[in-house]
Amino acid sequence: MSAEPTAERADAELETVLLAIGGRDDARMDSLVTTVREIAPPNDATVVIAHVFDNGSYREAVERILDAETADIEPDELAAEMGVTRVVTEELADDSIDCEARATTGRRGEGIVEIAEEVDADRVVVGGRQRSPAGKAVFGSTAQTVMLNAPCPVTFVRDRA
Repeated sequence: MSAEPTAERADAELETVLLAIGGRDDARMDSLVTTVREIAPPNDATVVIAHVFDNGSYREAVERILDAETADIEPDELAAEMGVTRVVTEELADDSIDCEARATTGRRGEGIVEIAEEVDADRVVVGGRQRSPAGKAVFGSTAQTVMLNAPCPVTFVRDRA
């Protein structure tokens, strides 16, 4: 008899699933939400919707969402006000899945890992597109950074294009 945990047993212990979303995830949002719907409910897991802003996108989002040139709002609060976060939260709420929004500023891959560590995530769900090895080396890969550095297993959802 093996002492190794099976995937089924490991999934049964999920309490927190981190769903990383960003501006380039529109095309795969349905796939990301479907993946979370498959993972979270059997475990009654909470879904943390994570967004990482770079400094420019943070300022733009504050101005767009709050309709103000300067505002004092924390990244978590801003992420909760974003349309994509609200849509995902409503879709998951239809399945009685509890959600919360978290955000940070900085580089996307490192920010996702940071949030995963802060919320003690048991699983990270991240989207991405297929790139050549040279493309990853030149431009970097958020998904690759997350997969190599996350404190927990990562589920990768690839574009179907």
